[in-house]
Amino acid sequence: MTDAYIYDAIRTPRGKGRKDGALHEVTSARLSAHVLNGLKERNNLEGHAVEDVIWGNATQVGEQGGCLARTAVLASDLDERIPGLSINRFCASGMEAVNLAANQVRGGAGEAYIAGGVEMMGRVAMGSDGAAIAVDPSIAMDSYFVPQGISADIIATEYGISRDDADAFAVESQKRAAKAWEEGRFARSILPVRDQNGLPILDHDEYMRPGTDMQSLGSLKASFKEMGETMPGFDKVATLKYPHLAGINHIHHAGNSSGIVDGAAGVLVASKEWGEKHGIKPRARIRATAKIGTDPTIMLTGPVPATEKILKDSGMAIGDIDLFEVNEAFSSVVLRFMQAFDVDHGKLNVNGGAIAMGHPLGASGAIIIGTLLDELERSDRETGLATLCVASGMGAATIIERV
Repeated sequence: MTDAYIYDAIRTPRGKGRKDGALHEVTSARLSAHVLNGLKERNNLEGHAVEDVIWGNATQVGEQGGCLARTAVLASDLDERIPGLSINRFCASGMEAVNLAANQVRGGAGEAYIAGGVEMMGRVAMGSDGAAIAVDPSIAMDSYFVPQGISADIIATEYGISRDDADAFAVESQKRAAKAWEEGRFARSILPVRDQNGLPILDHDEYMRPGTDMQSLGSLKASFKEMGETMPGFDKVATLKYPHLAGINHIHHAGNSSGIVDGAAGVLVASKEWGEKHGIKPRARIRATAKIGTDPTIMLTGPVPATEKILKDSGMAIGDIDLFEVNEAFSSVVLRFMQAFDVDHGKLNVNGGAIAMGHPLGASGAIIIGTLLDELERSDRETGLATLCVASGMGAATIIERV
């Protein structure tokens, strides 16, 4: 099989996913086209230079529906002969786009792809697509459906993760993100967003709160306690599924959970021969990819079995990985990953994560792959693993190695 390589990875800054957020007036198609244009310009992609654009987003309705990938191509400066494929693996959509592109290259179905994703959470609200898993009683009841925040609290309860643990992790994420920005660690990947007159709209991650401390987080009310304990009583649903739990310990709130933001990211994936033909050097090889289904109630434990699977499939051990990027959907998700594999926090999310900078659902998988690549280069490490939990009980992972 042909090896697949990463040649470039870029992202927009993440804007607050609210009406007063800096990116609120930018549509999903336009922000996606901005990233496509950035990759085109940085890599001199003329004509039909790539086989396809594979683009992920989690809420495929309204302006984010109708094969957004193709719309983005037509809104960009790419050649109109390049098609577009929209995909949805919820929070892992951006990663799945990259993994699918890599596996297409490996299988000989084209030499090069642009892959990534977008989510404008301030314009297209999470859940506005009316997903059957949540709204169809015949499915929700059979799968013991609970909202993700309840799932995160189930993880905390099941694996003995305290609120102090979660808050301390969140404070560290903020500190690391602030330091990364101060030291310019994201400079290679950030693509500032400008208006039609070329004036800057956003050039930094807008959501960050670097002054966060344990005291400020301690004053926040648990976000999912009322939802769990009152009608429709999701805590009761959880304990029906897990009768060994006496109750659910609600530890998550806005400060130790991922931020609602707008953003987009893209990765250029191609074969070695394509790079030689275009005079571009690869930055990393995509060594392995994996996806897996998990228990849909606890839902967010996917990074653990996805990592076990990808390591087994690639013949590697956890000790072979130099750096980890585990999407910070909720503190308990990452703390459980660290607990399961005894991973040193000094090797994981070293530049902060979604708790500090936000989680634009469809883009996050591509974002953390790019962040991982940048940090491997900056710290002169070789091998990294990126992974995400996924709604309705799934997980995805990617292993990359520098070349």
